[in-house]
Amino acid sequence: MSTHVAWSLVCRLFRGGTPIFRGALSPPEVSACASLGAAIKPTVISRNFVLCPYCQLQSGQIVGDGKDGQVCQCPECGPITLTPDDRAAMMLDEGWLRSKLRMALEIESRDGITDIADGVWRLGDARRSPVLLARSLSRLWSDPSIFERVRIAGADIRVIAPKAPEVRGNPFALGIEWLPLEERFTLYGGGIALIGYDTGQAPMMVAEPWATYLGPFSADFRWVSLDDWPHGPIRCTDGQAAVFKALWSFKGVKVDAERVMLKAGQDSQKPNDLFKIKKENKGKPEYEGPLHAYRTLVRSTRRPGEYWMPCAAAAG
Repeated sequence: MSTHVAWSLVCRLFRGGTPIFRGALSPPEVSACASLGAAIKPTVISRNFVLCPYCQLQSGQIVGDGKDGQVCQCPECGPITLTPDDRAAMMLDEGWLRSKLRMALEIESRDGITDIADGVWRLGDARRSPVLLARSLSRLWSDPSIFERVRIAGADIRVIAPKAPEVRGNPFALGIEWLPLEERFTLYGGGIALIGYDTGQAPMMVAEPWATYLGPFSADFRWVSLDDWPHGPIRCTDGQAAVFKALWSFKGVKVDAERVMLKAGQDSQKPNDLFKIKKENKGKPEYEGPLHAYRTLVRSTRRPGEYWMPCAAAAG
C-alpha cells in the first residue's frame, strides 16, 4: 500500500468533512482504509438512499425486493440488487487527525484543542506560535477576525489547511504561515510527520528528516531507528532528543545524572524522567517508542547513578 495514497485519502476526507460510500473509493484507497486503522471510522450515510453499486455514479432509493432483500432503484441502471457491503460507508476520525498533527508539531499536551469556528480549530501553540487547522482556506478568507482571536504579540500564526487550486504562494499577509496539509505532512510510523522544520526563517524542506546520521539517530536526534521496533522511526520530543544528544557527546563514558541533564539543558533530575509515560498514554506507539529507545540504548547504575550510551562509544 502506498503511503502517498493513504495520506491523500486522509486529506480528501478532511477537506470534504462528510462520510463517503466505500463503493466510491478506488481499489488502492480501499486498501489504504485497512492500513489506516483508527484513523477511519465506519458509518451510515443514509438509510433510504445508496450509491448505485453498478455505475457508482448515481444515488438510488433503497427498496425491498419482496424476498427479504433490498435493491437500489438507480435512475440510470434500474433496480440493482444490494449486498451489505454496498451500503458501507466510512469517514475520517478528525479527533485522530488533530491529535497526530499536534504531536507532529510538538505542541505541549497542556494546550487543549479549541473549536474556533465552523471548520476551524486551534491546535495549541508550537514554540509560542498559535496553530490553526482549517478545513479550507476560504473559511479563513471569509472571516479574517479569526486570526485576531488567536494572535499572540511577537509570534507568527501557522495555518494548516488543504491546498486550493486557485492559490499560488502564501495566501495570507505577513506574519501568517500556511502549511499545506498535503505537502507539509505525511504518514509515518503510525502517526503524522512534519516534512521540513522551522529554522526561524523560511521552512527548510527535508525529504527524510528521520534518516539515520549518528548511529541509530537522525542528525538532530529527534528520530531513532531501531530494528526491533515495529512502528518505524521513533519521534522524540525536544527534551528527549536533548538527553540522547548529551549522552552521545560523552562517547560511552559513564557520567552522573547531574552532568547529563546540565549538558542537555533540562530541569529534570534524571535522564529517564523525560521518557516516563502517563497512564492514559500507555500502549500508544508514539509514547512507548521513545521509552523503548531509551531502554534499548542507555545503560545506568543505581549507585552512584551513572549513565552511558554504549553505541556512542562504538561510533568512535
